[in-house]
Amino acid sequence: MSTRPKRKVTYSLPEELVESVGSVVRDGAAPSYSAFVERALTKEVRRARERNLADAFADAAADPIFLADIHETMNAFRHADDEFEGTDE
Repeated sequence: MSTRPKRKVTYSLPEELVESVGSVVRDGAAPSYSAFVERALTKEVRRARERNLADAFADAAADPIFLADIHETMNAFRHADDEFEGTDE
């Protein structure tokens, strides 16, 4: 896990979940409760950020002004690579 400085925090979790975490840690899923929770939270934060990014892309794809700007930009640069056609570069 991360070698960054750690900060102790307290959360309330359902007893059954705490017992389940303890069970999988004892079975070798992670070296400690903290390591297991850190890994789980890291994955969930990544998923949340990916969902937010996907939502932003979906919003952009439905925005006619954004789409018009993309179309205009693509047209402006449509011949940008033409100068390299037929060269070995």
